[in-house]
Amino acid sequence: MPPSGIPLERLWLRSLRTVDRSVNTILDPIRLLLSVPQAIWLLGRRRPRAVYSTGGYVAIPILVAARLLGIPSLLWEGNLVAGRSVRAVARLASAIAVSYTPTAAELPGRPYLTGTPVRSFAGLTQGTSRLRLGLPVGGHVLLVFGGSQAVRRLDDALAAVLPELVRMTTVIHVTGDAGYADGLRHREALPPELRERYRPVPFLRNEMADALVAADLILGRAGSSTLAEATTLGRPLIVVPYPHAGGHQRANAVALERAGAAIVIEDADFDGPALLAATAVLDDAEHLAAMSAASRQAGHPGAADANAALLLALAEREALPSHETLTSIVEARP
Repeated sequence: MPPSGIPLERLWLRSLRTVDRSVNTILDPIRLLLSVPQAIWLLGRRRPRAVYSTGGYVAIPILVAARLLGIPSLLWEGNLVAGRSVRAVARLASAIAVSYTPTAAELPGRPYLTGTPVRSFAGLTQGTSRLRLGLPVGGHVLLVFGGSQAVRRLDDALAAVLPELVRMTTVIHVTGDAGYADGLRHREALPPELRERYRPVPFLRNEMADALVAADLILGRAGSSTLAEATTLGRPLIVVPYPHAGGHQRANAVALERAGAAIVIEDADFDGPALLAATAVLDDAEHLAAMSAASRQAGHPGAADANAALLLALAEREALPSHETLTSIVEARP
């Protein structure tokens, strides 16, 4: 964020996910308590018109401070199963937004259904995005990425069946820095005529929107943003939920599988043969089209605008939009 010109200030609080007994078992509660006056000082110095919190452990001192200083706040929960910190501080927020209808039942009041904000895809088409990325306009494209981190489980399964896979589809593989050298090595091991069908890249920044639009099928984890971007575009998914963090990703993935938009494979079961079996959907045009339609139906293309409408109303001390108004914003497509 700082290299982009956005100021960043960290609280003393550490992640509360540590489960092993150590000195942090004692220090973490102390850091949490000390972060409350720190948050009061930071918000008191900056005097924001409103606070937008996406939950997590950092939400605790921030929303406590915002309530004490009389600063309105919007708390957004992107997972189907609300996190512990969100449940702990939900009553402190001026308004609550969620990405899934069942989540609202876990939280106080009447939370707004907004979906998960995603980047803009305005003006992008599959054909032009493929041309910009140097991909064939015809044929299938599989996008593989693990969200914010490289995922060894995905990388190993892909490497095990890469020669067979690239005969079915062109593969864009976001490897992360740690996996990029292996990706290049696997590419060089392919027959020369197939190498162009495997594109390992360490990261995609500005090109990520084009990669998502170019893909016919997406393989990845089940983070809220990953699923939201895929469904906004109506892209089918193969989802391998992260098996930890309270099962949040599995709940997200199963909801999409039940809607008909995703194939879910448990982390422990995901290997090369499982990957090949799942990607066989690319050769079933009717099934792929049905998954695409279900994915688009599950998407919330106006999520960013809906969250912005709530936040601006809080900042201006205006009446919050009605649930019906928010629904029309959420469902609006460009």
